[in-house]
Amino acid sequence: MEDDLDLDTAGAQTPLETEEPELERLLAPGVAPGEGFIVLAATPIGNMGDATTRLITWLGTADVVAAEDTRRLHRLVTSLDITVTGRIVSYHEHNEAAKTPELLAQVQDGKIVLMVTDAGMPSVSDPGFRLVEAAVAAGVRVTAAPGPSAVLTALALSGLPTDRFCFEGFLPRKSGERAARLHDLATEKRTMVFFEAPHRLEAMLRALHTAFGPARAGAVCRELTKTYEEVIRKPLSGLLEWAEAADIRGEIAIVVAGAPDADPGTPEDHVAAVNELIGQGMRLKEAVAVIAHDVHVSKRELYSAVLAARA
Repeated sequence: MEDDLDLDTAGAQTPLETEEPELERLLAPGVAPGEGFIVLAATPIGNMGDATTRLITWLGTADVVAAEDTRRLHRLVTSLDITVTGRIVSYHEHNEAAKTPELLAQVQDGKIVLMVTDAGMPSVSDPGFRLVEAAVAAGVRVTAAPGPSAVLTALALSGLPTDRFCFEGFLPRKSGERAARLHDLATEKRTMVFFEAPHRLEAMLRALHTAFGPARAGAVCRELTKTYEEVIRKPLSGLLEWAEAADIRGEIAIVVAGAPDADPGTPEDHVAAVNELIGQGMRLKEAVAVIAHDVHVSKRELYSAVLAARA
């Protein structure tokens, strides 16, 4: 809850009306006056109306703005009618190693460093992790101004279970490596969220179809929060058929249902497993309890099946 941002009561100042040190403490609670820190700020994934008040404030007040793409940053601040007063630094996957010590030095000198990427939250399938990792190791404070997330937006719109999920990002581009990764995920029971480029979507869906089967439920979420937002919810066979015929453009997130629970079979199918444990020295009741728990069958029915097999 950010109740401290809602101070518009009689005679009280809002955070935007306070002196700058007080503003820093309100937007980054627990920060001592003059203490440098890093802010990870989420940027809109499409619709500029999703820019948060904290993002707007930090863009206009941070001492240093580290941006994944300075041209995208310029378009963002122009759209939001913001003037960046701090120094702008290019910070992306190709210069993270070189730029990270420089940014940490700025923080240790008492500066506020704002980290933004092209869309969404820094360090989530975007630059930023290396900076956070180094900051933690150096004892530098890191905070976040959360906001739009393509992962959570796609998950929420997919119509698939949201109680347990995992984010897998981009799959390997090489077909063999991609197949190996999907083989490892074939029994994953949590809902899975992936990213993919539009020109590789058909190949990816074909790989998902092969690894998970045609009936597995999925959703392709395209251009989230933008004018031409589209969510296609179909089994993987239907999604592949759609991709083969569609002219696919824009940013893509794919959500796939987790693996269904395996068919436990009949109690008779597991008699041999019980007898194997008994042969290892386990008592009948203990062996039945172990196997019944592992394969999700009734202990009573499995016990009866073992006795019937001995008759």
